Amino acid sequence: MALQAYLQKVIRDGDLKVRLPSGEVIELGDGSGPPVAVRLTSNRWVVRLATNPSMALGEAYMEGGLVLETGGIWDLVDLIGRNAKYRPLKRAGPFARWWLDRRLQANARAAARRNVAHHYDLSVDFYRRFLDPDLQYSCAYFADPGMSLEQAQAAKKQHLAAKLLLKQGQKVLDIGCGWGGLGLSLARAAEVQVDGITLSTEQLATARWRAESSGLADRARFSLTDYRDVAGPYDRVISVGMFEHVGRPNYQTYFDQIARLLKDDGVAVVHSIGRADGPAFTQPWVAKYIFPGGYIPSLSEVLPCVERAGLIVADIEILRLHYAETLRCWRERFTAQRAEIAAMYDERFCRMWEFYLSISELAFRYRGHMVFQMQLAKRVDAAPITRDYMARNDPKVAEPVRQVA
Repeated sequence: MALQAYLQKVIRDGDLKVRLPSGEVIELGDGSGPPVAVRLTSNRWVVRLATNPSMALGEAYMEGGLVLETGGIWDLVDLIGRNAKYRPLKRAGPFARWWLDRRLQANARAAARRNVAHHYDLSVDFYRRFLDPDLQYSCAYFADPGMSLEQAQAAKKQHLAAKLLLKQGQKVLDIGCGWGGLGLSLARAAEVQVDGITLSTEQLATARWRAESSGLADRARFSLTDYRDVAGPYDRVISVGMFEHVGRPNYQTYFDQIARLLKDDGVAVVHSIGRADGPAFTQPWVAKYIFPGGYIPSLSEVLPCVERAGLIVADIEILRLHYAETLRCWRERFTAQRAEIAAMYDERFCRMWEFYLSISELAFRYRGHMVFQMQLAKRVDAAPITRDYMARNDPKVAEPVRQVA
């Protein structure tokens, strides 16, 4: 069978049993680690998994075509991740890259709005079920291995604030402001004027409510605005977890806009997921069900655009495994709240998100994903020449402004 031949090629470590609709069991791996057993409910899924595993595995789990009999979805995904070394990453050729750029990642304004709404316009009550109280939906910073998610997300905000080198009265643009947590923290602690922009109506409503209820509406303003339509100028620009949605064809536009928006002595910080092992393509299941229009860049794709925009790279920091730990926390909290989430949506939705959180963690543990924080400037002396200043940031920036009611 094609499926059996494929599985025997790519699953060599671990203990996996696959029960086919006929009742036949395929035993895979070397018997190490916790056992995992799955059952395929129809021959349709057997064929689809054999011919298009990168799409069919997630769909089979979502639709009930793949049933876990021993172990959970993370156990299966972790086993797959431990065998990733037997599956070389696919590289997109020139034609495939042209097609992906033109058809899937162009992200013109209307498409960008639709793509953001697909993921971020879910109810804020859903996100509250597994995020920290400040609703930080990006990689946390585990400065100490024993940190809780709340502590690590606070440390992330503090780390970013330090790199911004804020001064009282400055104007700050937050591109992709989410539910407002970072912008509100900066406005309060550093006494700066923050303009937060998003394309999500749900995020905008929450961010504005938080600003009003915290008495910060005069210093933190939020709007439904595309980054390409901002006027400026700004002393500081911050973008956390948004660059993944820009799309490769728009990288030059993005950095040209940052250069236009920054004052001559300004500083920008871009925090994004990246690939440590070079350009590739978005995982097909993720592109279809989770982040349409999204793309994870390698630095080799980003830095030429930064240079052409006339910006100086003042600092690049690579966060290894921090997002894997963040996703582990989200996954565990999602599991603990699963019954409530199923009541809000349905069983298929829960399985989709379980699979998404699990394979995302896999990407950071086994498939070369990381996070880069890039500090940019126009002038060579806009930032200190050593990193010592990052340890001297005001700790108040780390405190959440207010929990969402």
